Amino acid sequence: MPDPVALDPGYRSRAWKAATTDPVDVLVVGGGVTGAGIALDAVTRGLRVVLVEQSDLAAGTSSRSSKLFHGGLRYLEQLNFSLVREALKERELMLTRIAPHLVKPVRFLYPLQHRFWERPYVTAGLTLYDTMGGARSVPRHQQLTRTQARRLVPALKADALAGALAYYDAQADDARHTMMVARTAAAYGATILTSARVEGFEHAGERVTGARVTDVETGEEHRIEASVVINSTGVWTDEIQTMAGGRGRFHVRASKGVHLVVPRDRISSEVGMILRTEKSVLFVIPWNTHWIVGTTDTDWNLDLAHPAASKADIDYVLEHVNKVLANPLTHDDIQGVYAGLRPLLSGENDSTSQLSREHAVSRPQPGLISIAGGKYTTYRVMAADAVDAALEDLPSGTPASVTEDIPLLGAEGYRALVNQVPRIAARHHLPEWRVQRLLDRYGSLFGELVDLATEDPSLWEPLAAAPEYLRVEIRYAADHEGALHLDDILARRTRISIETEDRGVDVAQEVAELVAPVLGWDEGRVTDEVSAYRARVTAERESQRAPEDQAANAERLVAPDIRRRSVGRALA
Repeated sequence: MPDPVALDPGYRSRAWKAATTDPVDVLVVGGGVTGAGIALDAVTRGLRVVLVEQSDLAAGTSSRSSKLFHGGLRYLEQLNFSLVREALKERELMLTRIAPHLVKPVRFLYPLQHRFWERPYVTAGLTLYDTMGGARSVPRHQQLTRTQARRLVPALKADALAGALAYYDAQADDARHTMMVARTAAAYGATILTSARVEGFEHAGERVTGARVTDVETGEEHRIEASVVINSTGVWTDEIQTMAGGRGRFHVRASKGVHLVVPRDRISSEVGMILRTEKSVLFVIPWNTHWIVGTTDTDWNLDLAHPAASKADIDYVLEHVNKVLANPLTHDDIQGVYAGLRPLLSGENDSTSQLSREHAVSRPQPGLISIAGGKYTTYRVMAADAVDAALEDLPSGTPASVTEDIPLLGAEGYRALVNQVPRIAARHHLPEWRVQRLLDRYGSLFGELVDLATEDPSLWEPLAAAPEYLRVEIRYAADHEGALHLDDILARRTRISIETEDRGVDVAQEVAELVAPVLGWDEGRVTDEVSAYRARVTAERESQRAPEDQAANAERLVAPDIRRRSVGRALA
């Protein structure tokens, strides 16, 4: 395993120079999980790789998912066995080899509504689910009576089920996982650049030969020359294809999914739940000291960078989960809300559209590959397919993908450290639960946090207004994990923005002051960052009171993106 690379401000300066000095083999556009996966796949084949992302790693869909690594039970019902098999194989790889520190088993209850036909029907599906894709590391499903099910989930109404089954899937902090994929790519030699927006493409005739990219932090424009550009921008896929001057082979439709975050004590249960609705399924997912409840599935044709959850979305989720809860959830119980956009493949027109969770790869013009669709769980397969499609534009003899055997940073040595939790806790005067939590977020990179806190022992202290997190985690986010703005830290490196009742407002000043020395912020910049974050929270709260999408979108856009303000400040 190569040594980790710290994505600090010094790295960023070197990265711009490296990206613009010599031509590269692959330029990846988009820093979600698919783009990060492509960067890792390509660099571990021996290729020279640059990844550019207009905002932050995982700033879009990849930080706003249901946070599950799962095969997708509903795809079995649709008889899409190949997708489920592929996803379950990836789930197993993550749990056992690639990211055991980040991806964890999670148990779900599947309530049965009908007494006779439903149990054998669901049992047949879960029997397949237990065995497809080589799944071995989680227990198989169990049959439960209604009494047994209500013992596991006392929160359920007595008449909400006739029995149940319990089964396992897996979950991860999606933003943290995406960032670790990108950092692993950087460790192998890929160049990772966030706040780097593509403005246009370079051509030689019909061939795409590179891109013009603006440093959003300074306003400077650069040219990056590449043998092939891979468009992995999710819901922005069509925009990038149009910018390149060609016509895409497929189109992407944005589907909005809204999730609610509520305190753990509001739903009395030992396990998660999967509930059928008239349109899809609703998950109640354990999330540390909270539950994540969602999701919706509605078309979104408004601002792609900041999808807004409306009151109608929130009411929909509450209405459906409350159908089975003895003590209903209310708006006052909600601590966090987030909305994400699924990039679903769409046909040429509405009459022929068949939206899909499968992915597609195309080469719409020489030197350009586009990939879209898919689901978070299968990001590694999508990445390998995208690089395979680019081989026509790459040096002959490029090897096959090897990422099935490449653990992410922090995976190696993780299990040994878990066995030493009591010793580590005693050495650093930390509670054992705190050490376990840090290992599950950083794996064997925990030693880098120790190095920072050795220099400044006060970093072992918890944040005053978000005590689940330590001050060292905040410093580390700016010093090693590529965070450039307060929003990056509170919304993605940590999940304070959805896990605290104030949504991070009360801790914003402390966090900004912690990272100011690393990021070179003066007092004025600290004030700007805190003000921008507070404005974001206010705008999100107002959008969630709006009755429908148009009004919610307008309310959310009242708060300007801090990165746009950064360009103005740099050019002033």
